[in-house]
Amino acid sequence: MGRFSRRTGQLVVRFRLVHQRPNVRRAPLFLERRIALVSLQSVDRDVAAGRICSSRWNDDHLRSDATLTKALRHQRTLAGPCTVAGFGYWSGRDVQVEFRPAGPHSGIVFVRRDLDPPRRIAADVHHRIEVPRRTTLAADDAQVEMVEHVLAALYGLAIDNCEVWLDSSELPGLDGSCQPLIEALDAVGIVEQPAVRRRLIVTDVTRVGDDEAWVEARPVRGDRLAIQYKLDYGPNNPIGRQTIELNVSPSSFRTELAAARTFILAEEAQWLRERGLGSRVTNQDLLVFGPEGPIENELRMENECVRHKALDLVGDLALAGCDLVGHFIAHRSGHRLNAELVKVLLHEGRIEGELRKTA
Repeated sequence: MGRFSRRTGQLVVRFRLVHQRPNVRRAPLFLERRIALVSLQSVDRDVAAGRICSSRWNDDHLRSDATLTKALRHQRTLAGPCTVAGFGYWSGRDVQVEFRPAGPHSGIVFVRRDLDPPRRIAADVHHRIEVPRRTTLAADDAQVEMVEHVLAALYGLAIDNCEVWLDSSELPGLDGSCQPLIEALDAVGIVEQPAVRRRLIVTDVTRVGDDEAWVEARPVRGDRLAIQYKLDYGPNNPIGRQTIELNVSPSSFRTELAAARTFILAEEAQWLRERGLGSRVTNQDLLVFGPEGPIENELRMENECVRHKALDLVGDLALAGCDLVGHFIAHRSGHRLNAELVKVLLHEGRIEGELRKTA
């Protein structure tokens, strides 16, 4: 059944998506689509549908507010290799990561060089497996864990083709943010490539989740990725309720999201440590919240927690393997729901540009 909106001239239809996998307890998913019934504001609809797009493509205007034209931007990769090192938050193992330039249409590929032969795992949402509290990819009998910060950094800087070589299964937690990654990537620089970058244009409202947690994609005016995240820990919690909304570009990612750190409640951290997880992580390696706020640490910026959730959202959206043009709104959403939305959009959305090869 649906309802007609007199204000927008659209029929809103809500579907319930039921998971068929047995013995797997998952939140019910809902898919909401808005179907235009009358020809209202045809120019705005052309913009939302991507029939008009932007040709202003430099580092300051990637995914910008410019009017849409037919032009697609060029793909980009690193000008040279760079390395970061640290330890995995979950495993506690030391790990070294090398970012290498990659050719057009390569996409983002993780390479487990500690295995013989090395295993290649493309950053593809269909390679994602369900692991609590982090994004994990698996392929060719190998996996890489906690990839969301690396993916967010690469997508945030509009680096489309890159090989990520690592000598362990888990990416390093570093300081809990993307800042060390951004500094390493910026130090070697970014170069343009001759091939065009694919993009997916959101043309309908699509939502997954339930009443407690959900994420949705909407059409947007202009050639941009706009995100809004609503974090709600309740009024009697040191994190409380926080909201952030911004257009994602290399500039805004560097200044608004990159430095925001992973956070956790003190009781959650204690529960994990009692089970042998995160035993090497200290209160200085991320934000651990007690009743009065961060324990043995200080916030770097206002609303740092919701900024980090927005960072995670960008990393999960990067699993689409293309630029996204749309307005993404999340309410208490996590990695699983973010990935579910990407899958729906890839199945039903409109993709422009050349096809991307996978590893």
